[in-house]
Amino acid sequence: AFSGELLAMVVIGGMRSFLGPALGALFYVLFREFLSMWTENWLLVFGLLFVGFIIFSPTGLVGVAGRLLAPFRKKSEEAAAMSARRAGESGRVPERFIRRPDTAGEGPVLAAEGISKSFGGIRAVRGADIRVSDRSLHALIGPNGAGKTTAFNLISGMFEPDAGRITLDGRSIAGLEPHAVTEAGLGRSFQITNLFGGLSVEENIRLAVQARHPARFHPFRDARAIPEVNADTAELLRWTGLAGIERAEAASLSYGGQRLLDMGLALATRPRVLLLDEPLAGLAAAERERVGNLVKTLSADIPVLLVEHDIDRVFRLADRVTVMADGEVLVDGTVEDARTDEKVQAVYLGSGAAAVAAKPRPSAAHGDAPLLVVEDVHTFYGKSHILNGISFTAREGEIVALLGRNGAGKSTLLKTIIGIAPPASGRIALAGEVISGLPSDAAARRGVGYVPQGRSLFAGMTVAENLALGRLKRLTGAGRHWEEERVLEFFPRLKQRWTTAADNLSGGEQQMVAVARALSGDTRLLLLDEPFEGLSPAVTEELFEAFDRLRQEVSIVIVDHHLDLALALSDSTVALERGAVTWSGPSRSLREDAELRRRILWL
Repeated sequence: AFSGELLAMVVIGGMRSFLGPALGALFYVLFREFLSMWTENWLLVFGLLFVGFIIFSPTGLVGVAGRLLAPFRKKSEEAAAMSARRAGESGRVPERFIRRPDTAGEGPVLAAEGISKSFGGIRAVRGADIRVSDRSLHALIGPNGAGKTTAFNLISGMFEPDAGRITLDGRSIAGLEPHAVTEAGLGRSFQITNLFGGLSVEENIRLAVQARHPARFHPFRDARAIPEVNADTAELLRWTGLAGIERAEAASLSYGGQRLLDMGLALATRPRVLLLDEPLAGLAAAERERVGNLVKTLSADIPVLLVEHDIDRVFRLADRVTVMADGEVLVDGTVEDARTDEKVQAVYLGSGAAAVAAKPRPSAAHGDAPLLVVEDVHTFYGKSHILNGISFTAREGEIVALLGRNGAGKSTLLKTIIGIAPPASGRIALAGEVISGLPSDAAARRGVGYVPQGRSLFAGMTVAENLALGRLKRLTGAGRHWEEERVLEFFPRLKQRWTTAADNLSGGEQQMVAVARALSGDTRLLLLDEPFEGLSPAVTEELFEAFDRLRQEVSIVIVDHHLDLALALSDSTVALERGAVTWSGPSRSLREDAELRRRILWL
């Protein structure tokens, strides 16, 4: 009972402040004393109050005080977090982050032999062999659902293999817990970043560095006074290109910045081998080039096993390639072996993004009055001024592409429209009704469907249950009505996965579920944030064709770093840089004029 009281004190007072728990304790004691004088059921009243704090003031009493005092405080503005970054040449990996083997050996550093894994009746990996040599970049590629991420999870200890063996420098690591695998020398970054969003960039790196320091649990030593931890943290910030934004919250970084930070956390563990799962996904062209070169430089000192869908870049960077399909290894050899193999071309490449983008796409935009109006919108994350006077419109049936570098404000603009990041000023109207400032659930009931970057499905729930939740309270008549049958006409593959848990689907199938969930109910505007991220060319083509047909049903605002696909799909383009519109016009102009495209998009 006492532990429950302590929890209540912390939540009511505020969890992210030293003052919060003290205020919560004072509030709890006074509330209990005074209310118990009036009723014996004071715990029921307190329970309702506790739930009220969780729903309406997650930051507790400290947060309430902050909101009451906000109008009287002088506001200071900062540029978007990523704009302060000092990204110089990283160079070779600092020696102190390289773990040398105890004894020199001739064989592979990391070897997975005959590994298999099934989830119910789905055989995700079937007798796969993967061998990574020292100081090499080994790419693991294949279509969505091939078993690549499952193989990663088996190697890194997230799952225990049903069969096979996994060794690191000759030592078996199969079946070990993830933390034990990390201690053995295996570092990993994840397909979807999992950072401490409320902590600063420097604090995230510091925690990873401290985790391997012998004095990390010293009761009388200040962690900030440990010279080795300070030096390692500063060096990692410099090497990853995050110097200059140490104090920015991790959650405020662009997706590209979060990718770099995630890589820094993995490197802080001093890995013998580094596993990178889609490190280039969601990055703009310039950032993809920089991070790709960073990974190649890294592999000269620390062997890297890389999962990546950017085939051109994989073939340019990798020393060796393993291709998987349907849980099995198709090819294991050189880049040329993978490039010329007919089976690889058949199961993986599809017709290719260039071929898809080359097909003519007639516009479905109609009507003189715009469906969506965004006018002089300013949005802040704390003190950071992210969006600065954004204005654009979208007509019914029109597809608008938001393009720009990482950190330009594209994802924030989508979040502002849906209500996740409310604008500080400006106007957003949908079908003539002002929706700026509405919470996201109210915007959704007015016909806005949102597909976030990273999909954000309800783990453990089936495809059918995810779509049912997306439909909840959205049968309002605001837009086209989307029943299950109609959704499945656009994504027929989901019929076969209807009762499968969403987290057991491939990345491409999960993206289809995310779009289907956003459409479920009544929808007239669809917001897509990096819908082609991390997908194989074949699945990308399938989704592209589905979006092309959807233009007949709904208006779409799309953010995607695949410029050829975004420009081929869209009717008009809005280019952003540092939170401001730098150019807007027909997408055809950027498709056909290479010089204009280079000037506007900095390519």
